[in-house]
Amino acid sequence: MKNSIIIIFIFLAQLFCAQNVLLTKVEKTHDNTDRFLYKIDQEIKNAEYLGEVEVQGFSKNDAEVFSAVYKKAKEIGANTFTLKPFETVDGSLQKFNPSNYRLALYYLPKEKLLNQSGNMYLFASSDKEQKIAINKIDYVVSPRSYLVIKTAPGEIYTISTKKLLGSAIKIQPKENSSNQYFQISATKIKPDETGVGGLNLKSGDIVGLEKSYAEFLSTIYNKQKAE
Repeated sequence: MKNSIIIIFIFLAQLFCAQNVLLTKVEKTHDNTDRFLYKIDQEIKNAEYLGEVEVQGFSKNDAEVFSAVYKKAKEIGANTFTLKPFETVDGSLQKFNPSNYRLALYYLPKEKLLNQSGNMYLFASSDKEQKIAINKIDYVVSPRSYLVIKTAPGEIYTISTKKLLGSAIKIQPKENSSNQYFQISATKIKPDETGVGGLNLKSGDIVGLEKSYAEFLSTIYNKQKAE
């Protein structure tokens, strides 16, 4: 009897903690073969609305969540997205909830994407704060948060994890070079068959992130001031 109760409890715990990624609305589909899934803002006025995907339930495995979102987006041919907050009863927008949120999916011709350059994004891990140094200036990045550092062309930026046996990398952006994205002490991300979520650069516990995955993280993580 006792064992039966334990089994039922475990089943219910898994049920309530389960996460679903669902296509909750499909307005239309597009037959493009673009492999990227970028976040858009100002470009939305030129984008074609396709549908919505909803994430239900919390998971610390952000790469796995993104992979599921990516696959749902590609089912209807989306290559861009924005966060679409839920509304309260009085019509105001709800605060972001990492356990339940939705993304509006769009198609936008690649040439209409705005050039994003001159910034370096540094993400903490899902469950631990990260101590880092950038050109000998110390920062503490909270879990599920990120910093945006404005970079200057030609200047060298040394990123260190400030550990006894930690890692350090040097970055030297060029004029009009694209934004660069890194996660500190991140779990190694396995690229799926799409190649999205793969590694561009890895040095110990500093991982270079593919742009689509990084822009997803910048949507579900908190932006922290680089003070």
